[in-house]
Amino acid sequence: MQTLKEQTDAKIKAGRDANPDFMKNVDEIIEQAKEFKQGNNAIKLGELAPDFILPNPKGNAISLASLLLKGPVVVTFYRGSWCPYCNIQLRALQARLADIHALSAQLVAISPQVPDDSLNTDEINTMDFIVLSDQNANVASNYGVAWEVPEFLLEHMRKDRQLDLEAINNGNSNILPIPATFVIDSDGKIVWRFVDVDYRTRSEPDDIIDALTKLSKQST
Repeated sequence: MQTLKEQTDAKIKAGRDANPDFMKNVDEIIEQAKEFKQGNNAIKLGELAPDFILPNPKGNAISLASLLLKGPVVVTFYRGSWCPYCNIQLRALQARLADIHALSAQLVAISPQVPDDSLNTDEINTMDFIVLSDQNANVASNYGVAWEVPEFLLEHMRKDRQLDLEAINNGNSNILPIPATFVIDSDGKIVWRFVDVDYRTRSEPDDIIDALTKLSKQST
């Protein structure tokens, strides 16, 4: 089975082959974002994870505090179901969901997308983990992973992808989360994290499982 990195690398290569000029511009934007230390304000190891209350696709409010009563929580921020890299990542996590549950943990995926009945047919919303909507990106901001998307990428989404982010995110047209993942212990403390402003790079499910395994051993 391919690792997540192998899958995303293949997607990147396909993008470079199909549109090298676009991908070159993306590379430059990402490098600039890294130079300006985008994502450096993300919550650190040992810090308490900010609580949140967000709606799921059925409009039911879910809080981090209530989830932590059952054990550790893996929180992953993704851009939306329209993002092919997000779909690759979340499919990979779905494939390891049994391992996550076996370690008494829950997986929560958060994006700015509007929670409504139309999302029930979305691939991500048919998966078996918790999907929540952070429409104004306030939670992403509290975790230090909100990113004002450069105009070049927004124009690509509008013209090439025919994406209306303002409609998809209920008014939020330019703030997306940096794809980031946090492992939170039952006391609400960050014990592992992955933050990279390059939206094409994602945390490996194996690394998340390893972090949960270490946490489980510490608690026994």
